[in-house]
Amino acid sequence: MNWVQVSCYQEVHGKGQSGTVMYADARGDFSAYAGQVQLVYLDPPFMTGEDFSLRMRVGEKGWETGRDALVLPAYQDKFASKGEYLSLLRAALENARMLLNETGSLFLHLDSRMSAHARILCDEIFGESNFVNEIIWAYQSGGRSMKRFSRKHDVILFYRKSRKQFFDITKVPLPRSENRSNHMRRCVDENGRTYRTIQSGGKTYTYYDDEPVYPGDVWADVSHLQQKDPQRTGYDTQKPQALLNRIILSASRPGDLVADLFAGSGTTAVAAAQAGRRYLAADISPLSISVTRKRLLETEMTLHMPCDAQNIRMEAELVPGIAYHDVSLKDYQGIPGPVQGLDLVDQWSVGFIESGVFTAQSSAARRKHTPALPAYLQLPQLRGTPAILIVDVYGNRTVWKYQED
Repeated sequence: MNWVQVSCYQEVHGKGQSGTVMYADARGDFSAYAGQVQLVYLDPPFMTGEDFSLRMRVGEKGWETGRDALVLPAYQDKFASKGEYLSLLRAALENARMLLNETGSLFLHLDSRMSAHARILCDEIFGESNFVNEIIWAYQSGGRSMKRFSRKHDVILFYRKSRKQFFDITKVPLPRSENRSNHMRRCVDENGRTYRTIQSGGKTYTYYDDEPVYPGDVWADVSHLQQKDPQRTGYDTQKPQALLNRIILSASRPGDLVADLFAGSGTTAVAAAQAGRRYLAADISPLSISVTRKRLLETEMTLHMPCDAQNIRMEAELVPGIAYHDVSLKDYQGIPGPVQGLDLVDQWSVGFIESGVFTAQSSAARRKHTPALPAYLQLPQLRGTPAILIVDVYGNRTVWKYQED
């Protein structure tokens, strides 16, 4: 048997209609989606001057214990000047506005470093009259300072595209029992329901404990991801899904398209898919694409990222069957470093390759609950050239087509 490396620019999972993952700069050309997006969430670099990384678990043992891992460079948050940073932000915001339909909304996530400058840019690009909220996301994680009040919040700027904006806060209720005020008078009605009353301006206001309340513009009920949170991917600056759930559920409807041009660990796309929305996730980091791909393997996805032949050796076996071929990996070598063999493989898929498009039929990935790669993947006997796509721990993607000896 002979497996030959081939170039590939696109892979398709299922019908590929639920979402799109793109290896692309936020300043790039997204005109194919102009006017089609209901919600854009942007979580760009914050201009911290730091390098951020991905802690990638390696091999079956690494995923079982968490001890065997590589720390890989994910992205740099370094800019030569404030002007260079604001140029990136302006281009991303202009793309966001172009993508949005007339009922759409933008949520721009920053911290105190650049939020004031971003507010001015958003007023210019979206219009001051389209400012909706400055949301404060307050949290308790991180260190404490003795030289100043500890910085324990981010800022999320919320803008609409136009007055036709869609927004439904009733989709993100909070249980009143967690938000009741102790200064209110507590009563019980004839049906046994507990309620509270308060007088203001000569009027009496009544609030039942079993009725929901809705978030204000200070979100202190969504915590940062804890060190052992099962959501954690190892990707620095990952945001909790609860934060994205609130944004997506309130500002979009099932079937709408949600976009994130700084996809990072892919949380926006994951939250969108689980909420029945379509997603467009783009990032310029290959490791971001790798992490995002893994988290979305069970969705209908189209992934746009070129991969060309590399100096890598792969061995695999294809065993014909009645309805399916069994395809098993035997070896993967060629990348210098401490990790070798099949421990290098983080994800793999079998499918068919045609004209640079890989269509996946079966996929597997290392995760906490599946640390070992399966012995084989099944490939249906359809018309087409059998192929294998591998994503290794460094984020490299290689595609191999099968040709008989």
